[in-house]
Amino acid sequence: MDTRMAHVAQAGLDVHKHFSRVTASDAQGKVVFRQRLEHADRVALRAEFASWPKGLPVVLEGTFGWGWMTNDLLASGLEPHLSSSRKTYAWRKSRCQAKNNRLDADHLAALWLERDKTWWQVWLAPPEVRQQREWLRYRKGLVETQTQYKNRVQAVLHRHGILFKGSDLFGKQGRQLLKDLQRQEDARVPCSAKAELGGSLALLESHRQHIAQVTKAWKSQMQQSPDTQIWKSLPGVGWVLACTIQAEIGDVKRFKNGGCLAMYSMLAPRDNDSGEEDPDATPTGRHVSAVGRKTLKWAFLQAALSAVKKSPALRGLFNRLTQEGQHHRMKGYVAVAHQLCVRGYACVKQHRRYSESPPARAGGVVPPGQKTHSGAGGPGPAMVMARS
Repeated sequence: MDTRMAHVAQAGLDVHKHFSRVTASDAQGKVVFRQRLEHADRVALRAEFASWPKGLPVVLEGTFGWGWMTNDLLASGLEPHLSSSRKTYAWRKSRCQAKNNRLDADHLAALWLERDKTWWQVWLAPPEVRQQREWLRYRKGLVETQTQYKNRVQAVLHRHGILFKGSDLFGKQGRQLLKDLQRQEDARVPCSAKAELGGSLALLESHRQHIAQVTKAWKSQMQQSPDTQIWKSLPGVGWVLACTIQAEIGDVKRFKNGGCLAMYSMLAPRDNDSGEEDPDATPTGRHVSAVGRKTLKWAFLQAALSAVKKSPALRGLFNRLTQEGQHHRMKGYVAVAHQLCVRGYACVKQHRRYSESPPARAGGVVPPGQKTHSGAGGPGPAMVMARS
């Protein structure tokens, strides 16, 4: 092992695209050495990591390149820790410190000396969760490209004043209309528009097949998870949304309660009061958090659109907040999405599928034909005798 590593207690790693800056310090925070590591030669990079003490804590920001870098650190027997870039920036700004590559590495190394390491540290997703998220983002990008092709076809029809009276332009009837427009004898569109229609439809068809293959491969991996099965049992959550939610959450045990997961999903209402309240002022309302996983928020909101139609309880919540759907509909959908998040968390923690009616408490009335025992959370004889 390198002699300069004898007094190193922690290291800060500022990762960039082509290189990284390292600051290694001792237990008192004194800098032992600084070094620049090039990324072009990965073999030399891993050899450098292998010369460091085993189990050395290495702090890096959860931004660009942290995935492959943590893989190399773990393979070398080191202990990587991710810091929140937002919190690290605020911490450096509160100290009125300058920012450059060298100082960034110094700040990351100094974070390990903080007595409370929970305020800056974020969850380091394991490789299998990162692979699931990579499948998710790959499929999401393909779907967005498919939408662009559809919009291009819609634009051609709009430019030439062609209206489709059906509900789905890309369904059976709509396909027939698009096929008729590409014929030579059809004079409603010029040759340039026919060429654009033909090319866009050909790309759309091949894109659909590719999306189907990716979705099949992604679902085959995600369906093996029991948590994915539980998320799918929620009203309005299909296979794609269940896989999306599971891939974005990862290990649900890392959240203290359902409220923490709702905040992570950008679905938790937050107040922003300052000073004394004015009783005559118009209330501004509460807004959801702007920091979290946007994909999770999208998934729960998509599920909420269907959940209000399938779940009587969630439909009642939606109607109560929106006056039967007449006002503030988005507020109602956010509230339903929040309930889906919290209830789904409870189901996953308890390893049970979602049920519209909550489980009966111990000591309740046993429904006909149901077998259970007292003290296990289910109905059964009262554990305390009632007074006469």
